[in-house]
Amino acid sequence: MNILLHICCANCAIYPVRVMREKNLSVTGLFYNNNIHPYQEFQRRLDAVKEYAARVELEVRINEDYLLESFLQQVAPDPSKRCEYCYRSRLAETARTAAELGFDAFSSSLLYSRYQQHDRIREYGEALALKYDLVFFYEDFRQGWQEGIQMSKNMGLYRQQYCGCIYSEKDRYAPQSRN
Repeated sequence: MNILLHICCANCAIYPVRVMREKNLSVTGLFYNNNIHPYQEFQRRLDAVKEYAARVELEVRINEDYLLESFLQQVAPDPSKRCEYCYRSRLAETARTAAELGFDAFSSSLLYSRYQQHDRIREYGEALALKYDLVFFYEDFRQGWQEGIQMSKNMGLYRQQYCGCIYSEKDRYAPQSRN
């Protein structure tokens, strides 16, 4: 099976790529992340993906467009639903690209993170698979959480401290109000 894997960051791709390759699946990456803020963070993550891909000989298609304004237009009216938009938009771009380029299936490195909503990701992925006549490759990669962290540290890859969007950055760094 020929799979296009959405890559949110290098660290989250390490374990899924290894597992897929062990299953003799052909994996190509796609870096498309319309949510990452600020630009310097976007660039650090992009550079880390390029470094990781070169080390493991992973072909990666890269969208270097910094799409912050369009992301904010979609989520600013109701930031509590930002993750839904984030999952949908990135999976939709991956499915569209996979269909356009003749892949059999698509997946996402978001499935590695214990912080993501797997049920939602799977639901969106399966709906997009039907729309584009593809397979959504679902696997719960969270079991490799610690292994992936250790591997990224061993590689010396840039390790981000928040999900990526301006709201997750605020959640991570801004002082919490005391009510």
